[in-house]
Amino acid sequence: MESFNTVLETLPQALLAVIKEKASGDVLTPGDAGYNEARQIWNGMIDRKPSLIIRCLTVSDVQLAVNTARENKLPLAIRGGGHNVSGNAVCDGGIMVDLSLMKKVQVDPEGLTAKAQGGATWGDMDKATQVFGLATTGGIISSTGIGGLTLGGGVGWLVRKYGMSCDNLLSAEIVTADGTLQTASLQENPDLFWGLRGAGGNFGVVTSLTFRLHPVATVLGGMLLYPRQEAKSVIQHYRTFMETAPDELTLYAALLHSPDGVPVVAIMGCYNGDMQNGEDVLKPIRSFGAPIADLFGQQPYQQMQTMLDASLPHYNRYYWKSGFLQALSDEAIDTIIAHGATVPSPFSPIIIEMYGGKATAEPEGGTAFPHRQALYDLVIVSSWTAPEEDEKNIAWARGLWEAVQPFTANKVYVNTLGTEGGDRVKEAYG
Repeated sequence: MESFNTVLETLPQALLAVIKEKASGDVLTPGDAGYNEARQIWNGMIDRKPSLIIRCLTVSDVQLAVNTARENKLPLAIRGGGHNVSGNAVCDGGIMVDLSLMKKVQVDPEGLTAKAQGGATWGDMDKATQVFGLATTGGIISSTGIGGLTLGGGVGWLVRKYGMSCDNLLSAEIVTADGTLQTASLQENPDLFWGLRGAGGNFGVVTSLTFRLHPVATVLGGMLLYPRQEAKSVIQHYRTFMETAPDELTLYAALLHSPDGVPVVAIMGCYNGDMQNGEDVLKPIRSFGAPIADLFGQQPYQQMQTMLDASLPHYNRYYWKSGFLQALSDEAIDTIIAHGATVPSPFSPIIIEMYGGKATAEPEGGTAFPHRQALYDLVIVSSWTAPEEDEKNIAWARGLWEAVQPFTANKVYVNTLGTEGGDRVKEAYG
């Protein structure tokens, strides 16, 4: 409680009363009803205790939070979806700007745009846009916030056809450190707009984002599951297949466990285009080997967006390591498979994400996202439930990461960056 008391002494009760009077949303302090629920985020390992949580309903609430933090020299954390492994959405002893109630989405179906408040999730976005058969590139977990994902780049099932989320960002409204509301676009504050597209949440509190939309209705998506002992041949075939795959198709390979706890290798993805053509495109991958299950099928895009939600549930304990690979070599595949066999938790997948397509079409330097030529991103997701198992699960992720170092490109996607700091931060921002 020391940090609470220090800050609450810095902010006298009279000032706290003024903040509560000015704020449209709730202002929570330790001990208030709802405080513990409001400070919880997706990663159950994060147990930070802000001294103030301002549950913003308006831009004025955001400005109040920013001005209070600046004037009193307090740490400030911004929560959108709260779906971040390093827990940047919450801080100890400072102010948490909670945008999660600011989640309205306005769709212009004729103009093919959508304007969403900064606390909206991709589930909120997809629900609003799919009414009109439209979508933009979003994350692969529907509870992920649109703000954090987009500001760091943004990859998902549509990334190879329509580019990253940040490539589809048309403008943003942001409260900067001086408390002013600014608009950033190609026409207005273009330098700020450049930074917002890929450099993470380093410039202020983004209160709204306007996106370009694309026709996306029914997709052909799902996953193939194979016995784990077939992992090498399956991933090799995946690698070869994707060398000539069309941009309409995004596919990942993963080592994971089936719902009944059986280790498997999975090929998962989404085809967005003509459905008959999609069946033909996927035939070489679906006909390979003897899968345990073929779960590919035509489905609404909004349904596809929730496919992996249950595999990365809220409040599990998470520790990630990730980085781009120089290439998906046989040696890298062997190393990943060998360490995958030693995973201590059935909740921990190893995911190989392939970019390419429109994700690499934007020239280097066109946005702040610095990894346009990266092809494969290795994401090691260590996930478990019991605190007493922290050490072995973290050690497993670190061990695999050390083993794959000869194959990495010394670059990391900022949205999967943990708390490593130092050189890893430089590698994230180029």
